[in-house]
Amino acid sequence: MVNYYWKVQTVEQEKAAKLKEELGLTSNIISKIFVQRGLEKFKQVKEFIHPQLSNLHDPFLMKDMDKAVKIILAAINQKEKILLYGDYDVDGTSSIALSYRYLSKIYDQKEFDYYLPDRYAEGYGISKAGIDYAIQNGFRLIISLDCGINSVGLIKYASDNHISTIVCDHHIPGDILPPAKAILNPKQPGCPYPFKELCGCGVAFKLFCALNTYLNLPEENYLQLLDLAALATGADIVPLTGENRIITWHGLKKLNTNPCTGLHALKKVCGSDQKFNNEKTVFYLAPRINAAGRMAHGNLAVKLLIEDNMDQADELARQLQELNNQRKTLLQKATEEAIACVEKDSTYSQKKTTVLFHKDWHQGILGIIASKMVENYYRPAVILTDGSESIKGSARSVNGYNIYEALKQCENSLEKFGGHASAAGVSLAESHLNRFADEFDKVVSNTISPEDMIPKIYIDSEISLDEINFKLYRTICRMEPFGPENTKPIFLTKRITLDIPPRVLNEKHVRFTFRQYDSTSLNGIAFNMAEKLPSLRTENPIDFVFSIEENIWNNSSNLQINIIDFRNSK
Repeated sequence: MVNYYWKVQTVEQEKAAKLKEELGLTSNIISKIFVQRGLEKFKQVKEFIHPQLSNLHDPFLMKDMDKAVKIILAAINQKEKILLYGDYDVDGTSSIALSYRYLSKIYDQKEFDYYLPDRYAEGYGISKAGIDYAIQNGFRLIISLDCGINSVGLIKYASDNHISTIVCDHHIPGDILPPAKAILNPKQPGCPYPFKELCGCGVAFKLFCALNTYLNLPEENYLQLLDLAALATGADIVPLTGENRIITWHGLKKLNTNPCTGLHALKKVCGSDQKFNNEKTVFYLAPRINAAGRMAHGNLAVKLLIEDNMDQADELARQLQELNNQRKTLLQKATEEAIACVEKDSTYSQKKTTVLFHKDWHQGILGIIASKMVENYYRPAVILTDGSESIKGSARSVNGYNIYEALKQCENSLEKFGGHASAAGVSLAESHLNRFADEFDKVVSNTISPEDMIPKIYIDSEISLDEINFKLYRTICRMEPFGPENTKPIFLTKRITLDIPPRVLNEKHVRFTFRQYDSTSLNGIAFNMAEKLPSLRTENPIDFVFSIEENIWNNSSNLQINIIDFRNSK
């Protein structure tokens, strides 16, 4: 079990006090949180709480956007076949669905189609098999979505076969850009676009905003796609600031009022009739969509997201639900095996990384296993299994350490790699496994700082229990959607005494009731902390770190605290 370092955020008290006065607040808790997040003026807070679509940037600020729009229009005017090529995760499948839905409004559906690589036969990104499919079926334009920025050779292969390509991607470009007709990626050199953190579906959304503007069509044509853009933005764990906040805020509003048929069906199989915020979208919807590519084929997810018939959508959602159940069963077994591998190998106590290979682990769950290993041991992890021709793996990092750059220093041991600072995919020859594990650990050991190896909980404010009320909670809710760089506020309360002995729920969670000094008692839940139960059975006061949430049960609503960590009071 990881031991966290608690870091209480500091704030300029004068700025917090001034903002509190401007906002007319009775407590400085919220004003301190706003100031900590760079919101120091009334106008900034107003725009933050009420994100406006009018504040989205002009899509034509993105490098090559004008070229991309003209290429698509030329293809439509010449009745050329267009292939939407995307990845099999939530971002990729949502990108395809969003693009498909928009093109359906302006182009004959017989003239365009979509293609997703098979996760196991082709791997991530553009594949030769995908290009061959386009050649054999007469496609003249490929729009790559959430992939393609590093597919230099394959895009040249497409060009050599008289197929033009538009790359819509958000991944980090390599030293050489692909020879596409247009590249839409805010991270590419020389791109003046003001916001660099769009996900792949966000880039696609901007493309069709631009196309819609060029054609002078009603804004509703692309605004009704915001639920898909919000889903992808949340699932891809990009910063929920700037345009991402605007897209997600309005997309969640649509998801809760008038979602596309596929998402409506998926919400139903989740069994939750409560309002979906970003956290629920990521926790409930995203894993079921990902289950298609992990356990079967990503096409199933795209079919759901472009389906307009409710009965058909319900059946597709049911299939995704079943695949997700299968994934959870496999994940539990594999995670237990991975932990056992680390625990029985004494050499891991000297390492700064976790690299594990098991020929029977399902390739579709490697990334989740890697995340579980990071949670358990808090060091960069690479989890590998047999692929069709070589070993395939997923890498996950700790906060603040760029695992993509670490893998780049190991590229002589790898056949292929790509991804982000926090997550990546790799493939390598089995004969290079031990060499890669040693090299990766050496690179990480030489480049990771001691500070990066310490898991931290950033605490927004220390509060007392009597300050927790629905007024505070509702104000916090106005800060949603929560995600990277706008996390749910975390609080610290010291010297809490348990009112009633804690009890275990479902053999893994802990439910308890406590009070601080003479304050009103409050309920709390500690998920997956049953093993810490002995520490809670004490008469001594305890310090708790937590978030505040609403618990609705039998049409009754009350507040509870969601425990993140605790320790004995000093």
